[in-house]
Amino acid sequence: MPFRIEKRGGRKTIIPPQDDTTTTPSAPEDNQTIIKALGRAFRWKRMLDSGEFQTLKELAAHENISPSYMTRVMRLTLLAPDIVEDILNNRAQALTLSDLLNPFPVDWAKQRHDFAI
Repeated sequence: MPFRIEKRGGRKTIIPPQDDTTTTPSAPEDNQTIIKALGRAFRWKRMLDSGEFQTLKELAAHENISPSYMTRVMRLTLLAPDIVEDILNNRAQALTLSDLLNPFPVDWAKQRHDFAI
């Protein structure tokens, strides 16, 4: 059976061939990976803000992940609130976790423009 593999939200997904007789549209991309990353980012920020951990390096060691990855994920806490809301309400289907882990502007208006929201 022919198929293709696509990366969606940081995971590989097997895509079956499109059947011309199928009338139902394909399901939208699952935002669970982005939502999970947002949850982690805000949890880590809260842990640092509360003083539970003194440095990001200390927190990264506790979570068994690299400090550079933690830094990229924690950048998600700088997203405009309406963008976060759109992600949580599954209205930002064009965004992927890869898009969000790349550097983006801190200015919320520029974020909306760059992410076309």
